[in-house]
Amino acid sequence: MPKIIEHVHWPDAPNLWMPYAPVIKVRGGTTVYLAGVTAAPVYHHHPHRPEEFDAMPSDMEGQARAALDNLERGLKAVGASFADIVTADRFVTDLSDQDALNRVWAEYFGEAKPTTTTVQIVRLATDPRCLVEINAIAVID
Repeated sequence: MPKIIEHVHWPDAPNLWMPYAPVIKVRGGTTVYLAGVTAAPVYHHHPHRPEEFDAMPSDMEGQARAALDNLERGLKAVGASFADIVTADRFVTDLSDQDALNRVWAEYFGEAKPTTTTVQIVRLATDPRCLVEINAIAVID
């Protein structure tokens, strides 16, 4: 069965633009789970070496782009694109930076609107300079 992704809206929902879909229904396809990515290099030493993260951008816009570039590398590894993502979790260290994240998000996702959850957290595990981490689930044919 070919993959079918349906964006579902609640009955009587107002006609408003939103950067996400409230409900997504998927039939067919193969589910792909993408681990959380930040602006840091995906492949780095464990335990962490702080100098490996020195090249990260220091602002939310730059980190959002770097994180989404890392996510895109994972998608391409399985023959997927942002249009195949059905849900994503976004962890940020400061919700006041969410507008910058959403602007960059719109550039990468275009008309694709996965379900999303955005949560403010104290700190990300990779490096204390990380501002955003994104994980996702995609469905591919």
